[in-house]
Amino acid sequence: MDTRKDAVFAYQAVYSYLVELIEAASPEGEQKLPSLRQLAQRLNVSVSTTKYAYSLLEDQGRIYARPKLGYYTKAMHSALVSEGSPNLLDSVFASARQPGMLALSSDAPAMLLSLENPLLMTERELTRQYPRSHAPLYQPFGEIELRSVLADRYTRSTRCYWRAEHVYIGSDLRSVLELSLEALQLTGTVALVESPCSWAILRQLHAAKIRVIEVPLGDDGRFDLPQLQLLLQREPISLAVLSSTVSIPHGSLMPAEDKKLICRWLAERRVWLFENDSYGDFCFEPDATRYRDFADPERLVVFSTFDKIIGSEAPYGYVLCRQHGQQFHRLFIERGFRLSPTRQKAIARLFHSRRIDQHLQTLRALLEERMQRMKALLEEHGKGQWQVVVPQGGASFWLKTTHPVDMRRVFERLLAQRIVIIPGEVFSQQGYWKHHLRLSYTLEWNKDIAQALKQLAQAIGEAR
Repeated sequence: MDTRKDAVFAYQAVYSYLVELIEAASPEGEQKLPSLRQLAQRLNVSVSTTKYAYSLLEDQGRIYARPKLGYYTKAMHSALVSEGSPNLLDSVFASARQPGMLALSSDAPAMLLSLENPLLMTERELTRQYPRSHAPLYQPFGEIELRSVLADRYTRSTRCYWRAEHVYIGSDLRSVLELSLEALQLTGTVALVESPCSWAILRQLHAAKIRVIEVPLGDDGRFDLPQLQLLLQREPISLAVLSSTVSIPHGSLMPAEDKKLICRWLAERRVWLFENDSYGDFCFEPDATRYRDFADPERLVVFSTFDKIIGSEAPYGYVLCRQHGQQFHRLFIERGFRLSPTRQKAIARLFHSRRIDQHLQTLRALLEERMQRMKALLEEHGKGQWQVVVPQGGASFWLKTTHPVDMRRVFERLLAQRIVIIPGEVFSQQGYWKHHLRLSYTLEWNKDIAQALKQLAQAIGEAR
């Protein structure tokens, strides 16, 4: 018997048990938790196992210890968002992180199935194999092993190819986007983006003082192409930000002929194409075309992160660009990212061993199964309050209410019931999508999702 492995599973089981115990408790007051010895006897584990589980919860700020009295849950504030708060996005994320909340707002695919354990095991193996060096191991652009594997992964032809020196790795998506915009001297210019658009991208463009022109996606997932062509002719657009496969959070898939035409128009006007590949591997259609299949490779930037596939233990962002290498090098050196070289090597090993490809195949199937389950629940409990469009990939539905509804009011109503949604307005800077919401199917499926959807339908009806 592998007692070390058994111990790992034991503390995880105790941790999960305690989380459910805390979430079942009243959120308004403090609740005393079982003592270490009581819990060990109840769950038939060692006292050291229960202590480790309690320590994890204490580090997360969910419980605290009183000397000689034991452990207690922390009281929650009932008012998590003020009425009419202008910073809706921050309210959504602050609320979703509160214990006891059912977050229908997340869209992290790795919540269903992560690669964190294989990643950490690979990292431990590498630590044992390679003794620690006294020389500084941090590389300003990322570990060469990881950059090389990414370059190989994105190379599709003799025309669209990448080398390790075209790949740059930073601490997160925000950082690599910020440096890319600065390296290409796009600060203060004009950007065209698909709408709805990732709130993270909109925030970064705003921080770079870039004027954003949103092009709404139709119900069929296509742009109004004549209107798009007119915008390109009329406006001094310097960059376009588009999803590689599935449009996120819309969940639609742009036809290949549309992508080819759009890439031709961008190339004619020397517009930089920023392709968001964060969800590129989560399209349900096999061999879906990407914009980069048709784009001018000399005016192409591809950016993504590892956490959507692997999990929160791999938060790094990366970007690929074949031009302006000197500017990229200078800015990344100045930023001086101090990223774990062993963690990056471990990620590279997961790619090399094809563990990530096997994981993606399983995860896509799991996402599609959860999507179908959520679709059935939406159709059963919608009560005519929303239109259901089946997503072609990703991790969420993009719902439109059948009647005009202030979704911010719905958000606040549900928050009082400890349910968190994310209104559609956070995916636009120009006031679009006020009657929409993004609804995840990467959820805690052990919770009563059907009841939560009934409460959502009721809240929408009341808000009308």
